[in-house]
Amino acid sequence: MTVRDTLGRPLHDLRISVTDRCNFRCTYCMPKEVFGRDFAFLERAELLSFEEIARVTRVFAGHGVGKVRLTGGEPLLRRDLERLVEKLAAIEGIEDIALTTNGSLLTREKARVLKDAGLRRVTVSLDSLDDAVFRRMNDVDFPVARVLEAIDAAADAGLGPVKIDVVVKRGMNDGGIIELARRFRGTPHILRFIEYMDVGNSNGWRMEDVVSGREIVEMLQREWPLVPADRNYFGEVAERWVYADGGGEVGVITSVTQPFCGSCTRARLAADGKLYLCLFAAIGHDLRALLRGGATDEELSRAIGSVWSRRGDRYSEIRSEATPGLRKVEMSHIGG
Repeated sequence: MTVRDTLGRPLHDLRISVTDRCNFRCTYCMPKEVFGRDFAFLERAELLSFEEIARVTRVFAGHGVGKVRLTGGEPLLRRDLERLVEKLAAIEGIEDIALTTNGSLLTREKARVLKDAGLRRVTVSLDSLDDAVFRRMNDVDFPVARVLEAIDAAADAGLGPVKIDVVVKRGMNDGGIIELARRFRGTPHILRFIEYMDVGNSNGWRMEDVVSGREIVEMLQREWPLVPADRNYFGEVAERWVYADGGGEVGVITSVTQPFCGSCTRARLAADGKLYLCLFAAIGHDLRALLRGGATDEELSRAIGSVWSRRGDRYSEIRSEATPGLRKVEMSHIGG
């Protein structure tokens, strides 16, 4: 039975973080000066097991969830992730399983194994085609060529069209927007430019660093005519555009300048089993304690339904100069 929150938003999407660890140190997400060698990541026993994740997902499916996205951290750091995919694919009601990755560990073999297990789609983060800029942004000297290989591997395994997410920060990678668009025009892949957000507490976010979605679209339109496209479904976050000459699709995600809280259908399950109702949430609801405390599926279902039905989160709609200073869960803990 579909449950709705206080604003009438249904629960339809579940984002599952399988690890809080990442092998990149992107400055807008996990800056090295905060997430350094001494940072206390979750211990293995604190992570939900694949069996626990599958059980929770089955309960979420009973509330109307049909789409699952695996995130991190970097989810491919979680060993044998295909085992989890296989378990999720067997759940009645789950129609779509996707993965968001930085691409560093997405080999051709891994892509095939994940596809065979039931993974449907992949989103790859790629903030620049300029190797020097990309290495500076991931801050671990990882080459852009390896990520491009991962995109090809995903597509060849049947995990396409691949969505390619670009977080745009003024003065850092905004000079490469046209180059990225040119690279993926004429391919089945869907490039999505994301406004730099005030996620977590450590990325030093400032409004002046945001390149608005409108500015990005205008920049693209000076090169190629664009035609607006309808959203694929209620709750889709990207504003979709297609090239007038048939060169494919591009999108912008404008959670800063044009918030879409009113249609947000996403719940987020952190790697430690806490349920968050917003990307910018401060407080999680502990499902792991219920799982490991002997709760029945019916008790889990009541807890999830109760939490969602009280949901009133709309952080991006009420964002002000003061809100970025509020304590929030780190994005690396609950995924994007």
